[in-house]
Amino acid sequence: MTQSIWRMPRWFHQMGSPKWFYDIAGRLQPWLALATAVLLIWGSVWGLAFAPADYQQGNSFRIMYVHVPAAILAQSVFLGMAVAGAVGMVWKMKVAFMVARSCIAMGASFTLIALITGAIWGKPTWGAYWVWDARLTSTLVLLFLYAGVIALNQAISERQVAGKASAILAIVGTINIPIIKYSVEWWNTLHQTSSFTLTAKPSMPADMYLPLLLMVLGCYCLFALVVLMRTRAQILETQSGSVWLMQHADIQGAK
Repeated sequence: MTQSIWRMPRWFHQMGSPKWFYDIAGRLQPWLALATAVLLIWGSVWGLAFAPADYQQGNSFRIMYVHVPAAILAQSVFLGMAVAGAVGMVWKMKVAFMVARSCIAMGASFTLIALITGAIWGKPTWGAYWVWDARLTSTLVLLFLYAGVIALNQAISERQVAGKASAILAIVGTINIPIIKYSVEWWNTLHQTSSFTLTAKPSMPADMYLPLLLMVLGCYCLFALVVLMRTRAQILETQSGSVWLMQHADIQGAK
């Protein structure tokens, strides 16, 4: 019974193969790069130049086309990093640890962008760049968690040990994600409720909501692209003497 619970489909175990992952990631990269460019250019031009101004905030609201996607990705990337770390610990997949390691810089960057753009947005809205609001404070804690994972990876030279330590911190740190998400409902905060959700009807007009959706999808594609590129680079570094990698290099050279 226990074995059947933990038995995973074939493709799941194939993902743990550096050769299989390297090949699949290489095929996906051009498509993700194209999707990233199209979605981000389309969404940013539409949102920043053509979407109507907000009736209360005027044009200052346009920063949400950067802030909201960054805030969403900051949380999603941390969850993804925790899941990848857990997979690496449970199923002993080295590639999973590589994926988790590839998430760190992107997640920290999105969190920092969310905090900076939130502060810029907060000045005309609240009259201050920073307040110790529950949403802002818990997002700052998320940045500290990313910094902790970065520090662990730099302090521990053995990659497997660093991967396990980082996975444990990420898994424990996921308790902060629901705090960020529901802070505006659990406490009396200055931060507005979520302006973007897939589970409820949008509270804004379509010509404001659709470019925001494009920006969120574009940021997800950008994240996936960078993670695949960074993971492939780690595979090249750790599998440099592998027969399959030398054969792959010969094939590419022949082309």
